[in-house]
Formats: sequence, C-alpha cells, structure tokens
Amino acid sequence: MEQKSLTLRECLIGDRTFYRHVAVVVLPIIVQNTLSNVVSLLDNVMVGQVGTLPMSAVAIINQLLFVFNLCIWGALAGAGIFGAQYYGQGNMEGVRQTLRMKLLIAVGLLVIAFGVLLGAGRPLIELYISADTTAADAAATMEYALGYLRVMLAGLIPFALTQAYASTLRESGQTTLPMRASMIAMGINFVFNSLLIFGLFGFPALGVVGAGIATSLSRFVEFVIVVSGAHRSAERYPFMEGVFRNFHIDGNLARQVAIKGFPLLLNECLWSMSQAMLLQCYSVRGIQAIAAMNITNTITQIFNEVFLSLGNATAILVGQELGASRMTGARRTAWRMITLSVSSCAVMGTLLALFSPLIPHIYNTEPAIRELASSVIRTAALCMPLFAFANAAYFTLRSGGKTLITFFFDSCYTWLINFPIAFVLSRYTALSLPIVYLFVNGVDLLKCIIGFILVKKGVWVNNIVASSQDVPQAD
Repeated sequence: MEQKSLTLRECLIGDRTFYRHVAVVVLPIIVQNTLSNVVSLLDNVMVGQVGTLPMSAVAIINQLLFVFNLCIWGALAGAGIFGAQYYGQGNMEGVRQTLRMKLLIAVGLLVIAFGVLLGAGRPLIELYISADTTAADAAATMEYALGYLRVMLAGLIPFALTQAYASTLRESGQTTLPMRASMIAMGINFVFNSLLIFGLFGFPALGVVGAGIATSLSRFVEFVIVVSGAHRSAERYPFMEGVFRNFHIDGNLARQVAIKGFPLLLNECLWSMSQAMLLQCYSVRGIQAIAAMNITNTITQIFNEVFLSLGNATAILVGQELGASRMTGARRTAWRMITLSVSSCAVMGTLLALFSPLIPHIYNTEPAIRELASSVIRTAALCMPLFAFANAAYFTLRSGGKTLITFFFDSCYTWLINFPIAFVLSRYTALSLPIVYLFVNGVDLLKCIIGFILVKKGVWVNNIVASSQDVPQAD
C-alpha cells in the first residue's frame, strides 16, 4: 500500500510493456466506437439526402436518446468501478454480482425512459424547434421526429442490456467480443439503412422511419452476439460461469454500489441534459444552426473517440491497479494515460482542422449550413486537447470511487459555467455561432486546472474492494 514518489519521466512516458497493455485494451474500444460513429455519420448523410428537415428531426431525437444513453452508462459505471477492482483483486464472484446489479439497473432505467419518452415526447421535441420556424416546417419536423422516436424506442431494450454485459467484459480487459459484435451490427445497420431509407431492391422507402428500424434491428443483433459469446467462453470470461445460477447480490456490495453509483447516475443524467440544453441554446439561432451542429457533433464524435476511448481505458487500467493495491502503479498509469490522451488529441485536432473545409460537403444541404458547420468544426478542433485532459482526469478520479468529486467536476461545472455562457451569448448577443461555441467550450481550461490539482493531490488513490473480502466466493 506504500506510495513512492514518481519522476517526471515516469509520469509522462511508459515502457513498451505499458503501451502494449494499453493497446490491447484501448484499440478494440477505439475501433468499435469509431466505426459506430462512422455508421452514425453515414446515417446522417443518408437521412440528409432526404432533406434538411428530416436530418434536423433525427438530430433532435438522437439528442434526447443521448440523455438516456449517458444515464445508462453512468448508472452502470457505479457497479463498474467495483467490477474493475474486483477483477484486479481476482474475486470473480464479486464481478458476477456487479453484473447482476447492472442488469437490474438497466431494466429500471428502461422503464423510466419509456415512461418519459412516450408521455412527454412531443413537448420535449418542441423545445428544439425555433419560434421563427415556419408552421409548415415545424409540423413536418415534428412528424418526422415522432415517427423516428417510436421506432427507436424498441432498440433501447437490447442497447441497455448489451451495455451491462459489454461494460463487464471491458472491465476485465476483454474488449474484443464487444468490438466484433458492434462491427457486425454496424454492417447490418448500414445495409438496412440503404434499403429502408431509399427503398432499394424492392424494399419500401421509409425515410427516417427506415433509419430507425435499421438501427433497432442492429442493436438486437449486437445483443445476441455479445450475450451468447460471453456465456459460451467460460475460460476467457471466468466470471460468467454460474452468473445466473442464482441472482444473489451481497447487501453490503449493493449499498456501496448505490452510494458510489448514484452520483455517477446523477452526473451522467445532468451532464447529458446539459448537452441537450446547450444544443437548445444553439437552436435559438434557427434550423440552420441545428443542422450545422448536427454535422459538427457527428463529425467531431469520430475524432473524439480517441480520447474518449483512452478515458475508458484509464478507468479500467487504473481501477485494476487500485484493486490489486498497487498504488504507485495506479498513479503512474493515470499520469501516463493523461499524457497519452492529450498528445493524441493534439494530433487528431490538427487533422480535424485541416479537413474541416471538406467534411461538410458530404452532406446534401445548403451551402450556408456547410460553411457554418465547417467553422464550428474548426473551433471544436482547437478545443480537443482541453476535452482530452478533462476527460482523462474525470476517469482517473472515478476509478478510485471518488464519484461525488466527479459529480461536481463534471456536470455541476457544465451547468454552472458552460450553460450560463451559452444561454446568455446565444440569446443576448449577435456573436456568430462559432464564436459562441468557442466561449462555451474554451472555458474548460479552468476545468483542466481543477482536474490537474485533484489528480496530483491523489485523493482518488483508493482501493474500495480491500474491505470487501466478505463478498462470497463461488462454490
């Protein structure tokens, strides 16, 4: 449990073994998430071929579903902190019990999501339709959005359950199966998008509804592949053996997961809602702003996957070190992952800026929207190193169970700093959308400074399963 001081070189540069270990964990995540975002880009391009209003409608629904997705990830992350540390500790029964908790949490959130989206879908969509939009355009956008939402709801079920399984596999360092399943699902999504959006080869041309059907179908396929693959390979995934022999969850573990997990659930819920409200702030500039932000978000998400995936890898690798009580190793790994994230994003941001004038031309939309999107993309590229540092610091703090700190660091910061700036600048100034976006995101420099201080102090260096040996071992 002793912690040794680290040299600057140790913090910044790892050896070949370290980078090989990182690559094994992070590359499948990067491949999976990047391909997912490429398919999302193709979805947007295909829907964009139908018109600007359908593309804007899909963007609105995807933003609402983004809130659900992040709530799922946040809620499962609470159990995931324990799962990664239990795996590092070698306690497979602890991993099994965290998976059982994840499945219960996923089902509970599905019930809530269906209630909210079915009961309040229309008023939520109306928040994103600007007041200066013509009545005809507003009605058409609403019709497209509601049709897309109804179909996408079916896909939430396999998505939530898949995340429970896939996150458990990743916490054990096994990232290949989720990647393969996702790649197959994305291929199915792309094929059926082509068939159902445009009506190729005798299929009906369903437009945005076709896009929703293709996405939901692909999620069911992904679920079947992940679940069947996990249960068939007990040697590779020893924690899956006997996972449903009973559904016992230790009471102390459940309490600890609830204590650690609730701030994460609340954080992801509030943060995702803040992103939805930021888009709403931009949307007061009109339908063109929504379309430009849709293009920007879709493109930048592809480039952001490097640091987002490295953040997930940080939580896994640092969590395993903490679970094994290698505290110095955990600190060393954290700083190396932060350095790797920022340096990688400096490269990705440069590439994004260079290609920003060309990327919007893949969309069939007005020249003004393309030009606006190109400007916002360049601004996002400039901010990428800030996003990378803040993201890596967040996952470092989370790996040690400091979820209350991450709650204030992440969602509270966004609501108290980023959102007020967006609200004021979008409504009460004549600043262009790219300049507003720059102010809203550039203020994350302060967040990076706070993150540096918290990581350096080592408040997160904590083995939260050291006192959990009473979790029953498998017979």
